Amino acid sequence: MTSPFDHPALSIYVSHLMRSRSGIAFAIRNATSRRMKSPTSKSGSNHKATFKEASVDDLTRRNVELIRKLEESAKRERTRSDLVAEAIANFCGSMTFVWVHVVWFTAWVLINIAPGVPHLDPFPFTFLTLVVSLEAIFLSTFIMISQNHDTKISERRNHLDLQINLLSEQENTKMIAILQAIASKVGAEISQDPHLQALSEETEPERLIQQIVAHEENEE
Repeated sequence: MTSPFDHPALSIYVSHLMRSRSGIAFAIRNATSRRMKSPTSKSGSNHKATFKEASVDDLTRRNVELIRKLEESAKRERTRSDLVAEAIANFCGSMTFVWVHVVWFTAWVLINIAPGVPHLDPFPFTFLTLVVSLEAIFLSTFIMISQNHDTKISERRNHLDLQINLLSEQENTKMIAILQAIASKVGAEISQDPHLQALSEETEPERLIQQIVAHEENEE
């Protein structure tokens, strides 16, 4: 009885799509679909498998909703001082803040140099310099508080990205092992691929870090 798998096609999948997660998934899905459609199936019945179609919009919508929930959870962790610091930092980064200071400095200078008017802070505007210096100290502190909170969130996201990447690498390694088993079962020859053995091994993050550090030291 003819095998439901086509040997040349399987060899192409294993040798050329082994390095791509999407390609591996496509190979498994295509092989499974061909087996279901084969007239020599053991069941011999007219039962048809039904799958629920999922569009790209559905997947992206779910991902966006998940990220939104994570951001809302991070916002709920902020204290009252964090909220005040963020509000001040946002105001300092707006054009409203710029125009307020333009009007303030212009009015202050004109009032204190106009003739016939009592001068509260005559040239060189020592009191204005003091006020601006104190303002810069407090604003920089509020901005640093806001940046510290953003840095904490960014580090958490980077850690999440690392965990997802490690999980993806483990999944890819497992799928390569599954494809090797399928190739061995149907008698397909894939041992000629020089990268197959290396890709079938689990990646060790410690070794990668050592290679990166060694490369940076060599550049220095």
